[in-house]
Amino acid sequence: MKYLNHLVKAGLVTVMALLYALPVAAQGQTASTASQTSDWPTKGITLISPYAAGGFSDTRMRLLARKLSEKLGQPVVVENKSGAGGVIGTAVIAKAAPDGYTIGSGNLAPLAVNQSLMKKLPYDPAKDIEPVILVENSPLILSVANNLPVKNLAELIALAKKEPGKLTFGSSGIGGAHHLSGEMFRELSGIQIVHVPYKGGSPAATDLMAGHLSMMFEMGYAALPSIRADRVRPIAVSSNKRLAILPDVPTMAEAGVPGFESYNWQGIIVPAGTPVEITTKLNKVLNEVLLDPEVQRAIIESGGQPGSGSAEDFGRFITAERAKWSKVIQQAQIKAE
Repeated sequence: MKYLNHLVKAGLVTVMALLYALPVAAQGQTASTASQTSDWPTKGITLISPYAAGGFSDTRMRLLARKLSEKLGQPVVVENKSGAGGVIGTAVIAKAAPDGYTIGSGNLAPLAVNQSLMKKLPYDPAKDIEPVILVENSPLILSVANNLPVKNLAELIALAKKEPGKLTFGSSGIGGAHHLSGEMFRELSGIQIVHVPYKGGSPAATDLMAGHLSMMFEMGYAALPSIRADRVRPIAVSSNKRLAILPDVPTMAEAGVPGFESYNWQGIIVPAGTPVEITTKLNKVLNEVLLDPEVQRAIIESGGQPGSGSAEDFGRFITAERAKWSKVIQQAQIKAE
């Protein structure tokens, strides 16, 4: 009996010891996790670009990666996961471990367009990713062929109304910024123009210069060489303010289409569930990077506008863009290829 009592007491002591130990262990784990978060980053970071190497988005992400690496003291390596209009790479970001060691480029199509254009996405852009910061807005330039007898936007609209269905606009494909900008122009100005999709922006631009297309919305970096060579005529820009590199070209709103605003934008995103301490630190560092003279120059000289602000600012911007382009897609009855 004494022996039994001894075992029970021993058992109770063991149980009590375990019960007391559990909170201590939990506290230790919590402290360890907090320490890991506050020390971030302690190793290299992967930055996923959902577009091909050498392209516009990739080039910008590589510049940011180099500047981030300098600021954070850890290597930041760009990995390209291209395909399906940015969907493949964005899915990789969304499904990555939310520990701050996989971040990515968040772009117009995969975050604000494809959900309305495609039947199903392998991620929910509103739930599976978290915004960090808007890196840049890239306005588009509306240029017309030199053989088109118009000198400004008012004359272009008048010609389109005089000859409905005759004028054409080119794009790099269904659902891209070039295409959607053209559809918004058609809707807001009440004209009938015909969309001609190409497999990429370059062949479309070539046909515009040759006079086979009437007009095209192009990003600044792509449009500027042909504009400077006087091979096309710029008549408006899609932003809400004029571009520093084209100060004499009015905005669409100034030229007669109020409410028109269109960008091919990109920012930095992380998987949902990434600790807020990491997101906050990343946002702070990126705000500093975006003030770097080299980064500012690279964005402005390519016709872009440097971004900034909080993660919440970027989140509200994405939500507004998603609503805007969903409306355009529905009105134009656009379907994915």
